[in-house]
Amino acid sequence: MSLRFEALVGADAAPVLDDLAALRIAVFRDWPYLYDGDLDYERRYLAAYRDNPQAIVAAAFDGARLVGAATGTPMTDHADDFAAAFDGSGYDLSQIFYCAESVLLPEYRGTGAGHHFFDLRETHARNLGAHHVAFCAVQRPTDHPARPVDYRPLDGFWKKRGYAPLPGVVAEFGWKDIGEAAESRKPLQFWIRAL
Repeated sequence: MSLRFEALVGADAAPVLDDLAALRIAVFRDWPYLYDGDLDYERRYLAAYRDNPQAIVAAAFDGARLVGAATGTPMTDHADDFAAAFDGSGYDLSQIFYCAESVLLPEYRGTGAGHHFFDLRETHARNLGAHHVAFCAVQRPTDHPARPVDYRPLDGFWKKRGYAPLPGVVAEFGWKDIGEAAESRKPLQFWIRAL
């Protein structure tokens, strides 16, 4: 299986945003996110990537079909959401590039797409002058009833890419889980690496 990858920056991402919205809803419905997605919310959220000339969508295509994507922007674009988590960490948010979501349809996993996604975002971050790249991962209890028996976290993959968890740097973000009547806040652990 051969995938084609493109780095779509700012307005160049506009043609894929509806497909990316559908991917986010489908992929994040699974563990560990359990996200009960909404297309209108997704369109509003993803517009920030189209409207920001420093944002990137690393897109994976099988032919003309978008089958995966990973996004990123300067961390300062997310200061309202994440600044408190970095208080006292010693990191300057203006020197960090934030890798947001990374979504890939299950049948394309294990093909190296994850490495391509990070490569494209890290190259973009370097070109913007960032010193570090960071992302965050949702933390769920190990005894959560929806946790699949065969679930393997991506920690090993992230560590091989040079990322490490930032002790005490945990953000909270809210979304509606499948089966919930309303949003609930979840902890997200930050991981970081120097460029």
